[in-house]
Amino acid sequence: MMGRALLIVGWLATAGLAATAVIGYLLGSTVRVLQPHLLLGLVACLLLLFSHSWVMFYLIGTGKAIKDAVNENHLETELSERTKDFKNRTYPWLMAAMGLAIATFVLGGGYVAGAVPSWLHVVLFYATLVVQVWALVLEGRVLLQNERLMNEINQRLA
Repeated sequence: MMGRALLIVGWLATAGLAATAVIGYLLGSTVRVLQPHLLLGLVACLLLLFSHSWVMFYLIGTGKAIKDAVNENHLETELSERTKDFKNRTYPWLMAAMGLAIATFVLGGGYVAGAVPSWLHVVLFYATLVVQVWALVLEGRVLLQNERLMNEINQRLA
């Protein structure tokens, strides 16, 4: 349940990123428009960081609980090894999405200050959006597999 809620927050962050781009492209870069663009970008970035960070903590926590259940009940160690695979598949993409989101936000400020060309902010935005969507797809798959694994272990112990 918690994993699904975090996934929803991640998709809301993605919608926020898209809305931020629409504001930036359609309304231009006047000071009047820059404020909502900046605020929405900040909120979207914070939601993205929140959701991915907590998914990582969630996988750590459930992985520990699975490992403990496997060890205490003498189940196959392969069950707890699956949780390592979940983390190995998702963590690099989650970290990439978070890093790109931060870089896009910070370099947007650099663009406003005249220190960074606009194309760099735009390219980073598109890279962030692509990596974010892919990270969410992987996250969804892994969270579903993690939930199935927990259910499988619970059924064996019942």
